[in-house]
Amino acid sequence: MTTAHAVEQAAPDAPRSTAGPRGLAWLYVVGGVIGLGASFALIVEKLAKLSNPGYIPSCSINPIVSCGSVMDSAQAALLGFPNPLIGVAAFPVVVTAGVAALTGFRPPRWFWLGMQVGTTLAVVFIHWLIVQSLYSIGALCPYCMVVWAVTIPLFWYTTLHNLREGHFGGGRSLGVALTRFHSVVVVVWYVVIVALILQRFWDFWTSL
Repeated sequence: MTTAHAVEQAAPDAPRSTAGPRGLAWLYVVGGVIGLGASFALIVEKLAKLSNPGYIPSCSINPIVSCGSVMDSAQAALLGFPNPLIGVAAFPVVVTAGVAALTGFRPPRWFWLGMQVGTTLAVVFIHWLIVQSLYSIGALCPYCMVVWAVTIPLFWYTTLHNLREGHFGGGRSLGVALTRFHSVVVVVWYVVIVALILQRFWDFWTSL
């Protein structure tokens, strides 16, 4: 009996969600492609700005929604190179993992723990960027926000999957319980971020 079958028999009424292997695989493919596209677009805009300092990025719409302001900040190159390069390197791994899972490949435990480490670092990083964008830079980058939006569910559903499969050495019952409210957590997460954005730039939004 596989671990997945054992979990399902232990909680036969547990809802099937993106935490399931196939749903998670599709999330990896779709989310990874979207994240890669946004990261690549940022690299293109950055290169255009480097070649022409007077270039105004297409994602600079107004004083607040302005990826140009974000690109010019020190936070945009935390490790000494443009942050989007991390996405260009990482999201193809996510897409590949999703495609492999859709073909029937079942990765070993170490792979899932590696994905957990990667998505955890990513979600911590994007929340640091959220704080920096709101309270230090004072501007929002649309392409960056796309990356934020896909990173959160990638982390959340990877965590649920690992809990349900017992990859942490326990926590299966917790994973099953959290799966019942899987979408609620993501929605609330997004709502909190949107509320912070509205609150931070409220004067600007109300002046439009």
